[in-house]
Amino acid sequence: MRFVFRDPSPRHVHRLQSAGLHPLLARLLAGRGVSEPEQAQPQMSALLAPSLLLHADAAARALADAIALGQTLCVVADYDCDGATACAVALRGLRMLGAHVDYVVPNRFTTGYGLSPAVVDLVAQRAQGRPHWIITVDNGIASIDGVRRAHELGMRVLITDHHLPAAQLPEADVIVNPNQPGCEFPSKNLAGVGVMFYVLLALRAELRARGVFDAGSQPRLDSLLDLVALGTVADVVRLDANNRLLVAQGLRRMREGRLQPGLRALFAATGREAARAACFDLGFALGPRINAAGRLADMTVGIECLSTDDHEQALELAQSLDSINRERRGIEQRMREQAQAALEPLQDAADGARHASICLYSPEWHEGVVGIVAGRLKELHHRPTFVFAPGGEGELRGSGRSIAGFHLRDALDLVSKREPGLLLRFGGHAAASGCSIPAAGFERFAAAFEAVAAQWLSPELLARELEVDGELEAEWFDVEVASLLQEQVWGQGFAPPVFASDIEVVQQSQFGNGHLRARVRTAGQRGSAVRELVAWNRSDFLPERSRVAWRLEANTWQGRSSPRMVLEAVEQG
Repeated sequence: MRFVFRDPSPRHVHRLQSAGLHPLLARLLAGRGVSEPEQAQPQMSALLAPSLLLHADAAARALADAIALGQTLCVVADYDCDGATACAVALRGLRMLGAHVDYVVPNRFTTGYGLSPAVVDLVAQRAQGRPHWIITVDNGIASIDGVRRAHELGMRVLITDHHLPAAQLPEADVIVNPNQPGCEFPSKNLAGVGVMFYVLLALRAELRARGVFDAGSQPRLDSLLDLVALGTVADVVRLDANNRLLVAQGLRRMREGRLQPGLRALFAATGREAARAACFDLGFALGPRINAAGRLADMTVGIECLSTDDHEQALELAQSLDSINRERRGIEQRMREQAQAALEPLQDAADGARHASICLYSPEWHEGVVGIVAGRLKELHHRPTFVFAPGGEGELRGSGRSIAGFHLRDALDLVSKREPGLLLRFGGHAAASGCSIPAAGFERFAAAFEAVAAQWLSPELLARELEVDGELEAEWFDVEVASLLQEQVWGQGFAPPVFASDIEVVQQSQFGNGHLRARVRTAGQRGSAVRELVAWNRSDFLPERSRVAWRLEANTWQGRSSPRMVLEAVEQG
């Protein structure tokens, strides 16, 4: 691990600080490309216009016509947190705007991902009757056969998605996706929930133009921003300026107590305070509990939690999600231990792995947890990683996670061209993708994937680096600054602040289930200080002296708060 120091523009730092920002926050934001004060504290007026999103106007006209005619709509969701929040946003928003709408969510283990023909048949057989329109959220851009089947059954299809399309698009009635050909929407990083929110904004404008609402009577779609924030953070999309605005506004609603009953219940189930909501809560507490339902059970539980207005029901559903998540953690821990044992023969003393990639499979592994395990291995070994489990019907289903500089979906596309027939289905993003292969195709896939990784990844890209923000001034090591940093929007592509310090260990000990607590002496320009440091999921002790990267955190215990260092990495080499 090598530390790379950010070098913010002094001019931008001065401009932000002159606008009233805390000097540290000005330096941190400038180091992440923020140059103007309005970018640091974005307002809804700065949101990119829905008119910039290709076909959002066509979707709005189609939905407005359907509402006027009393036609029924059915949302087909995805079974992750982005899909669940997008479904809840669609249900709540469309009902606000006068639509008759219900939903169906595919099951990971039976119907598979997206708008497949099997899911279309399920929609057509609903007790409520066959809908006039199917609306996909967070899926559909690859559903060529599913759209064809829907048309055969007399249903029209609106696709809202954000995944990268293949060369051939489905022949849907309308497609809204910032990544489809011809779309010049400036933010290509919208999550699925963000795309659906934009469709609702366009629909409200269309209904306003038709005289259904005026500016004073129109529904407040900003009431959905808490859900938009949760799905955006949980899906780990890049937090560009537009996404940061959406997340910041959603967090503000949570802190003000204006959040959906399901989110309030999830905060209670996790023991966290909505009044202090931060991106960390969304990404590491609420999001995983929603995701757990789709991984192990049925995402209906998650969608019902996010869409109900009954506070008691929301609490019951949140407790169910918490229980499912505990089961997921147990399965994940066993799989991680087995994966690490399988990797040991491949380990290389020099850099942790001989290969440029990692591909693992076990017939004992759970299909719903492979993505999490792939992410853990990728973080540990800094290699593009795919983990496979049995998927039924003679298939293996894999989930992959990647490192910077290696576009995972493009790699799968190249594998599919080099090995015709090997990939039965695939899709995803640069950082996360999934695929299905024949049960006998694992070794063939592993070899083909490794060939692409070895070709594309240079030694520089395979070398682990961590961007850090330099040293933290001693006077800013306090609870107030920690709280200020926690309130900001950090995440994918806009990394949370990480500081570097030379430390000397005064005392250290293990606590809990494999965590480390230490008292360390830090050296700075104004002398040394002894501080508390914690290292989560670290079983070995720190060297007596080292340079470490760490986050500033306010630790609250029995009503008292104090600042502490949270270890991110130890520099080596």
